[in-house]
Amino acid sequence: MHNILIDAPTEDATRALGQALAVLLPAGAIVALEGPLGAGKTRLVQAICAAVGIAPETATSPTFVLMQEYQGTRTIVHVDAYRLRDEEEFLALGADELWESGAIVLVEWADRVSGCLPRERLRIAIRETGESSRRFEMDAVGEPYAAVIEGLAQWRRTANPR
Repeated sequence: MHNILIDAPTEDATRALGQALAVLLPAGAIVALEGPLGAGKTRLVQAICAAVGIAPETATSPTFVLMQEYQGTRTIVHVDAYRLRDEEEFLALGADELWESGAIVLVEWADRVSGCLPRERLRIAIRETGESSRRFEMDAVGEPYAAVIEGLAQWRRTANPR
């Protein structure tokens, strides 16, 4: 498994990470977002959306509607599993069709429905490290996502030359 740890000391750094992910994620990518309330899952989704031409303020947490689709230069499907009772309820949303849609699928609270997610995916665990700083721990499961991790490592070297 390939992984990378990225510290974002500011919201601007989180936006830059979202922009990098928007470029690196392949069509049909599944991204499992994990972290406690307030960790920054929705903020990262907004950054990815902004990078593909979707107004960030339209990308709100879909906690009550469970799923939203946004159209920019790429299609983003934003799912929130926080209020789901179980994995069966997640599957009833049409999860199987999502995996085949070609959209980038961003699943908040993915740890609650991990048994329903495709085996190959990018897992991003987000931790708050300060008022506006975050730590992003990313694990790639599968070759398409290993390439994302390699691309992020290159991006980090370019963005923060020593």
